[in-house]
Amino acid sequence: MSLVGKKAPVFNAKAVVNGNDFVENFSLEQFIGKKDVVFFFYPLDFTFVCPTELHAFQAKIDEFKKRDVEVVACSIDSEFSHWAWLNTEKNNGGIKGVKYPIVADLSKTISEAYGVLAGEYDLDEEGNSVFKGEPVAYRGLFLIDKNGVVRHELINDLPLGRSVDETLRMVDALHHYEEYGEVCPANWSEGQDAMKESAEGVASYLSNH
Repeated sequence: MSLVGKKAPVFNAKAVVNGNDFVENFSLEQFIGKKDVVFFFYPLDFTFVCPTELHAFQAKIDEFKKRDVEVVACSIDSEFSHWAWLNTEKNNGGIKGVKYPIVADLSKTISEAYGVLAGEYDLDEEGNSVFKGEPVAYRGLFLIDKNGVVRHELINDLPLGRSVDETLRMVDALHHYEEYGEVCPANWSEGQDAMKESAEGVASYLSNH
């Protein structure tokens, strides 16, 4: 089920912040009333597509900061695995230089709460708990507003990387709506005309485009 329009699931977990510092009880609740959050999941540390995404978010981190948006990543690896990957050079497949928080979801409960776990726990014929599917997170991304409500979500299958520019576009669309009360049409980007939430507003927009 989609989380859009609902409160983002609450969690407290271990994380690595600033590329090197361990945090015991990291929570997105610290940003409530202060910042929007882009919270994204990736399958595993030390893989192939994942570092391209993490570096891509870091490359645009100033754009997110300009918009007063916090970027937070999460995978089912431990905080120690995150730390090791963060201290591995880029040319060796590492993510050294990434500074935003990376949450450890070793228990997979956060991935499960956000609906991105690529499998599920079940019982076998003998009543033993088994995991069916891939015990990692899909490439889920959630834009959470200052009230802690999910306003946008995207979930890609494991091989499909995401667009950071599209994430920024969605942030801009949310901020435009919040500031001007105008809805954003297909392929809208910052600086373009938006529409009023009325039949007359839509007709006016379409007649000029």
